[in-house]
Amino acid sequence: MGLIDSAINLTRLCLIQKPEFLLFVGSAGSYGGHQIHDIVESKTAANIELGFLERIAYTPIDNVVSAQTDGKPDVIVNSSNYITTSERAMGQFRSMNIALENMEFFSVMRVAQVFGIPAGGVFCVTNYCDMNAHRDFIANHGFAKVLLREHLQQKGMLYA
Repeated sequence: MGLIDSAINLTRLCLIQKPEFLLFVGSAGSYGGHQIHDIVESKTAANIELGFLERIAYTPIDNVVSAQTDGKPDVIVNSSNYITTSERAMGQFRSMNIALENMEFFSVMRVAQVFGIPAGGVFCVTNYCDMNAHRDFIANHGFAKVLLREHLQQKGMLYA
């Protein structure tokens, strides 16, 4: 779906009936610190584009959104409309303490921030952000949905 469509659709829903909490559930690519099939929870999203890593672009906007309130370090999930396929970029993201990549999470967290809605995300790692990202995503996406369902049921957030 990407950043724009998820922001538009979520904003529309929030205007109709503002939820008490937003939980984003999805897949993610790993920049190397998490293994395929890991379940990861986060309340912090970033929007760092590859042009920033190459030092050929900058942004005047605040590109990190967090609902983390306990002061503990959080897993940062980066969002972009582009999928990273570079091992060098993976290392650069890791050096910035950014662990995962998911296309929509930043826009969900930003909409939640604007509407004052507590929010977070649960992710299942389906791939590494390398040249095999798409192939591995396709191969692991079905099992990731099973793992996410089991995780949410164990947490009492989803009933069978």
